[in-house]
Amino acid sequence: MFPPARPLYAIGDIHGRADLLASLLQLIAEDISNLPPESNPLLVFLGDYVDRGPHSREVIETVAGLQDRTGWEVIALKGNHEAVMSRFLDGADCGLEWCRHGGRETLLSYGVRIEEGGGADWEAVRAAFRDALPDGHLEFLRSLSLYAVHGRYIFVHAGLRPGIALSDQDERDLLWIRDDFFAADSWDGSVVVHGHTPTAEPYLGPHRIGVDTGAYATGALTAVRLIGDDVSILTTRERQPKEPDGGWDGTAEEPWTRMQADAGSGARLGLRVLTVAVFAALAALGVTLALGR
Repeated sequence: MFPPARPLYAIGDIHGRADLLASLLQLIAEDISNLPPESNPLLVFLGDYVDRGPHSREVIETVAGLQDRTGWEVIALKGNHEAVMSRFLDGADCGLEWCRHGGRETLLSYGVRIEEGGGADWEAVRAAFRDALPDGHLEFLRSLSLYAVHGRYIFVHAGLRPGIALSDQDERDLLWIRDDFFAADSWDGSVVVHGHTPTAEPYLGPHRIGVDTGAYATGALTAVRLIGDDVSILTTRERQPKEPDGGWDGTAEEPWTRMQADAGSGARLGLRVLTVAVFAALAALGVTLALGR
């Protein structure tokens, strides 16, 4: 008799929405509580923890410490936004471009402010950011994996380039690819689970599963639960998400040119109150988390 398939949970792009992450983790905890005790669940975060939303620091704090706090096995993958953030930490040349695409919100979450209008001393900003960044957060960024494989599922931030072996894939493709990946009609029996490309609803296809539902702009953060061939979606939604500036029709374009909205005061209002309530519910399930600075 074969052992039961291991429950796998893949979490889509969070982008600084610590409030939605706390709510989704509550849903996952409740789901796990209904599984057999020997299930040994695995959580895979698909990257893009930072930028655009208001609480990147809290998101990193939560994901980096989740395994120690809960006992769940956790794998954290790198997204293109972590790649750019790490590049800025290594050299200030990309500071303006990063901040135009969500980095400003990340800096603010660490207490680092920059001048409006692009006139900042980027080397000074980089130094201030490095001083404000806890060592554990830097270690988290440096330790992120590019992909993970479990059974027939391949987990990656953006996707894969067709015709290239997994071990030979280029990092830029793993973090940024779109069209060529979507054009592929099979992956030799594997199913690729990814984020990066936001859609109004999760994409569930025979060869790929996409779970980026544009959390920072739509107020919806999604995870997929995989148990063998059984696929289930868990989504937490903000009651009244702020519509992005210029609107969003649920389609994806270049990540640096669309969905650049401020998460809005509604996302900030009552975050601490919300997380206290969420943690109380998790504690009742025997799970402890923290969103501390």
